[in-house]
Amino acid sequence: MSHPLYVAFIWHQHQPLYKSQILHPDFSGQYRLPWVRLHGTKDYLDLLLLLERYPQLHQTVNLVPSLILQLEDYAAGLAIDPYLALALSPEDRLNDKQKQYILQHFFDGNHHTLINPHPRYRELYEQRQEKGTSWCLANWTDQDYGDLLAWHNLAWIDPLFWDDPDIAGWLKQGKNFTLSDRQGIYAKQKEIIARIIPQHREMQDAGQLEITTTPYTHPILPLLADTNSGRVTIPNLKLPQQRFQWVEDIPRHLRKAKQIYLERFKCEPRGLWPSEQAVSPEILPYIAREGFQWICSDEAVLGWTLNHLFCRDEVGNLYEPELLYRPYRLETSHGDLAIVFRDHRLSDLIGFTYGAMEPRRAASDLIGHLEAIARSLKPRQAGVSARSLQQPWLVTIALDGENCWEYYQQDGLPFLETLYQLLSRDRNIQLVSIAEFLERFPPTKTIAANKLHTGSWVNGNLTTWIGTPAKNQAWNLLAEARQVLANHPEATETNNPEAWSALYAAEGSDWFWWFGEGHSSNQDDMFDQLFREHLSAIYHSLNEPVPSQLYNPVETHQLKKEHLPESFIHPIIDGIGDEQDWDKAGRIEINGARGTMHCNGHVQRLFYGLDHLNFYLRLDFKVGGIPGQDLPSELRLLWFYPGITKHNSPMTLAGLPAREPSNYLFHHHLGINLLTESIWLEEAGENYFWHSKSTGAKMAFNQCLELAVPWADLDIEPDYPLQLVTVLADDGKFRSYLPENDWVRLQAP
Repeated sequence: MSHPLYVAFIWHQHQPLYKSQILHPDFSGQYRLPWVRLHGTKDYLDLLLLLERYPQLHQTVNLVPSLILQLEDYAAGLAIDPYLALALSPEDRLNDKQKQYILQHFFDGNHHTLINPHPRYRELYEQRQEKGTSWCLANWTDQDYGDLLAWHNLAWIDPLFWDDPDIAGWLKQGKNFTLSDRQGIYAKQKEIIARIIPQHREMQDAGQLEITTTPYTHPILPLLADTNSGRVTIPNLKLPQQRFQWVEDIPRHLRKAKQIYLERFKCEPRGLWPSEQAVSPEILPYIAREGFQWICSDEAVLGWTLNHLFCRDEVGNLYEPELLYRPYRLETSHGDLAIVFRDHRLSDLIGFTYGAMEPRRAASDLIGHLEAIARSLKPRQAGVSARSLQQPWLVTIALDGENCWEYYQQDGLPFLETLYQLLSRDRNIQLVSIAEFLERFPPTKTIAANKLHTGSWVNGNLTTWIGTPAKNQAWNLLAEARQVLANHPEATETNNPEAWSALYAAEGSDWFWWFGEGHSSNQDDMFDQLFREHLSAIYHSLNEPVPSQLYNPVETHQLKKEHLPESFIHPIIDGIGDEQDWDKAGRIEINGARGTMHCNGHVQRLFYGLDHLNFYLRLDFKVGGIPGQDLPSELRLLWFYPGITKHNSPMTLAGLPAREPSNYLFHHHLGINLLTESIWLEEAGENYFWHSKSTGAKMAFNQCLELAVPWADLDIEPDYPLQLVTVLADDGKFRSYLPENDWVRLQAP
């Protein structure tokens, strides 16, 4: 029997519990942040309404229970967050503190896609960026604030709803918004949010959608069972002083999730998305006992489980596709579970890269990868013709269903519409839900439950949520509060629901995600505060004194001058150095560093980062510097690939210091003439010769230098490490390294 390539999209919709039980004088209402409301008007309903136009395309959506409850609060008008409270305030009654808050936070969002398309919103943003907050406070009128309060809410309404007469009217109006207008926008937000859960239920009942759930407040189940599980992959990982072992909390989260699901969808959930796709052998019996039929995780977890390193070719296709693109059976003491593992790269392309591409090109690229997977699977079928797929292979693409669209044109509408149009015409690719695939094609391969690797979607380990001082301190605080609750056996979920609700909220994964190195946002201090408020609420509910450390931040939240890359970036190469484009990039301060090479201060800082398309570099030169006069005239980038056998050649610059890294050999050399803005690329060959090579690199030199170098130019396989040295030169003569005596270290995506 011949099969199409089966593809399962799983969209994960999640927000932590922003609702606090602690009343705070600085915040209106109990909701501390607005992201449920804003994503509720931009990302949850439109995804389904667009899919509904293509009924033959089936998908899976995961709704986290903590998100469902908050959506219902907003739909009923029971949720007030600080942003909403300000938007519904008369602009002539705003005090200076409120105005500062508005200027700081009401431009939250990607300005390329959410702000720039709207002239009035863009005008206000540019004033804040170019003239500064102090100027705005001194010169803005009440109407300026009124317009900003309106536009922050309007811009977060998905373009799919722009044909609504009221919304179309506000968009056309553009400015001079009144309090009545803002009240109308809020009413429209509630109207959109109220449709989200019913639309999911309707499409599941129609058979086009499978809805799954997650443990109640999105906790990391392996760490609830035992924080020592963090050492499975990293044996020397530093753990919290207090070991957290409350495995009995796992069934509580699962039962509450199942109850919320049954009440909304009138049927039992079949699939469970383990929070952060984090799994371990210890949690499987609890999941099976609650009646779940399947779970999902990441390809890195499968690789560790099979003791197999998944490798890809230069365009990202797996060398052993038959291992990933199938479900597996897990045998537990409470019955079997099926498990699917997502294709990490395809999921990341949608989540982090396609937003920077032209929508049709991005959609075609994704389908091209799926077609390549089908071609690679055909010869892997033993004893059958390679002309067709004789086995039911399943490609799982699973990712965050809300945050990525902020970086797409029109919130992803052109990309998804093109993708669905192309897929609806493709007879060789069939979109399915996980449950319907498993019903037709149960797993034929088994993984012993005790052999399942303990890890998550991030590098196949748990270090994103444990192991640094701040994360470990958070676990210590949680362990102390959990023990206090255990010391009150009379406090049950029936007679003291406040204490248990606060515990569940504090056990969520999000707080640990934001603590420590690796992730930061404009709201780090609020995530810290919310975590401590949830813990404080446990003590309040038990009439216990709140520990003094809960009144102080877990960590100091300061803008770090130097840091490693925090995420993929997609900067526009125009030489402007947009701070939002580069805020997740690696950053190295140059001016004032040790060593005489930096005394002239040509470069103040260096930024670097990547996505699946390009390597990116930005140099901030001293203000007013002119190449060839007070700045060097050339920039040279030289790449070395440790552990990879390639031809390598030395730098071809005069006056090189007789020390590292001058005496290293390199494989690629990219040069930029800052006077003419010309670019050339060379690749090392035999006998230390450099050979010219065509390049698709782009650069712009205006307020700073920005550079994008395609990975295709460097011709290295995915996941390989690379080291880069940057050199300033004049007419082929060495001037300085950036940074001195060090490399820029990265790993290809």
